[in-house]
Amino acid sequence: MDEKMRKERLLINPGRIRVVIDSDAKNEVDDQFAIAWALKASERMSVEAIYAAPFSYTCMQKIRVDAGLPESIGNVTPREGMYLSYDEIQRICALSGSCVPVLHGADRYMKGSEPVLSEAVMDLIQRARNNDGVLYVAACGVLTNIASALIAAPDIVEKIVVVWLGGQPSGFGHMIEFNVMQDVKAAQTVFDSGVPLVIIPCMNVASMISATESELKNNLSRVNPLCDYLYDIVADEFSDIKAEKEFMLLDRFGYLRGREDSPEEYLSQFNTSHISWSRILWDTAVTAFLVNPCWLPSRMVPAPVLNDDLTIGFDEDRHIIREVTFAWRNFILGDMFHALGT
Repeated sequence: MDEKMRKERLLINPGRIRVVIDSDAKNEVDDQFAIAWALKASERMSVEAIYAAPFSYTCMQKIRVDAGLPESIGNVTPREGMYLSYDEIQRICALSGSCVPVLHGADRYMKGSEPVLSEAVMDLIQRARNNDGVLYVAACGVLTNIASALIAAPDIVEKIVVVWLGGQPSGFGHMIEFNVMQDVKAAQTVFDSGVPLVIIPCMNVASMISATESELKNNLSRVNPLCDYLYDIVADEFSDIKAEKEFMLLDRFGYLRGREDSPEEYLSQFNTSHISWSRILWDTAVTAFLVNPCWLPSRMVPAPVLNDDLTIGFDEDRHIIREVTFAWRNFILGDMFHALGT
């Protein structure tokens, strides 16, 4: 693909667009919002299929230990994570009244340059090839399925646009982030493929889309069965929120590197009883961008060079991608709550 065509694809089409969603829906509670909103935004997008992505928390264990926290429990294998996500996607589709096909994705991460073939990968390839228009891939998790499709069928690079929630702003100098860390090879494959790519970084961008418990309750509770479910899964999280999660989030993305105090010592400086807890709905940024790119301002930059140690390099001669730099939280949440309530 030449640079002129890539720039045109990265402008994002007006009107109704074709979309497939790739999601690790059972990893947290944000994918459910992103999927439900996309299904409800039928005037803007036609969701043709949803793919279950793998997930596992193994990559997070070292970060927890380095932060002075115990290793998390209840880990799952990538295969188990994919099947859990498949079931959760089916649940959201049923509550949304949708008959969109849901397909199993990768049951493991990539090793070397070999694709992990699955029914999701084959469906993505077929849908990309069998239409003259552009197919948008809303990527809400690890990039294993998408990277595998690009390896198995390099020609689809001219048929799809990937909008992905993951990584960090280019100014961070690293990609220490869950969707990258699980399968670094998959991220490297997508970054190097030349596919039209929109990256929505996590910290300082998607992290802006944070809803308080009262906002979620006022806009979702007792509206309809779908909204009740979405509120309930987040309400359960609010009841479990502890200050150590805030510490881990800060340390995970490098804000507390070099500190010698423990999480307890650090957090003792704050009166946590005065904190107004909120929940970041990370993956809703992907749906928001596809609904209205103006809500997530962005810029064209050379594709990052992702190193094995998760640092990133820059090469001005690389192909361009689009990097989102901000999120208009109020517009995004307002439209999402309205769509979910219809």
